[in-house]
Amino acid sequence: YLTGLKFKVPLKSYQDKIVSVLSVLDNKIDLNNRINAELEAMAKTLYDYWFVQFDFPDANGKPYKTSGGKMEYNATLKREIPAGWKSGTLDDLGQIVGGSTPTTSRPENFTTNGTPWITPNDLSDNQSNKFISRGAQDVSVEGIKSASLKTYPAGTVLLSSRAPIGYMAIARNELTTNQGFKSFIPSKNYSTEYVYYAVKNSLPVIMQNASGSTFKEVSGSVLKSIDVMLPAFSVVDDFTKTVAGIFSRQDKLEQENQQLTALRDWLLPLLMNGQVTVK
Repeated sequence: YLTGLKFKVPLKSYQDKIVSVLSVLDNKIDLNNRINAELEAMAKTLYDYWFVQFDFPDANGKPYKTSGGKMEYNATLKREIPAGWKSGTLDDLGQIVGGSTPTTSRPENFTTNGTPWITPNDLSDNQSNKFISRGAQDVSVEGIKSASLKTYPAGTVLLSSRAPIGYMAIARNELTTNQGFKSFIPSKNYSTEYVYYAVKNSLPVIMQNASGSTFKEVSGSVLKSIDVMLPAFSVVDDFTKTVAGIFSRQDKLEQENQQLTALRDWLLPLLMNGQVTVK
């Protein structure tokens, strides 16, 4: 069917120049991704070392458990934890909030430049990143009012609670979500950095407690009842200070990649149709 159509194809030498330009951007994006993966491995290893193996620095800067730090059996958690630490539930990590969807039959509820509104599908498209700014659609002031939506501050830890369960991201800015989330607003002396890994560490138990015949979902009431360990605030503060630079670096690299991707996607058609030339 395309036999009669004519296409303007750049010369092979010019095609190679285009590939060379775009490869620079692709290589930088790939490098940033690899750096972020290494940073993530570092931060996760620190979390495990401090809060799974309990070898956070003691008063003398030595590994707590390995150096003989006092451990006490916790009947709720059914294991030993550092003396002075407690058991609680996920509800103790922060304020757990849900979301909703404005009526989709009313176009005025949605806009391209309003309050970011995140869906589980947006997190699915964001799996290579730790942070998120916005999704495919924003909601308008009218949409927020009609669905009684609450906005959540930067630093809120988003957790998809259905279709599927377990996608996570950290809000880079104020945003809101649909009903497919149970999100954690750090507000009970535990930082975003700690809450992010504590919730991620609890995902196997969260998924075990999901229910539903059509698709699995975890409710807010169930989530609030899941047992977790509550470390001393001072240790969490030290952990936050230790990994804050890692989180900040990851955030900057993710934003840089978004800008590089947008630049690449903008340049390609211009290079192909000759609006921009490469010397």
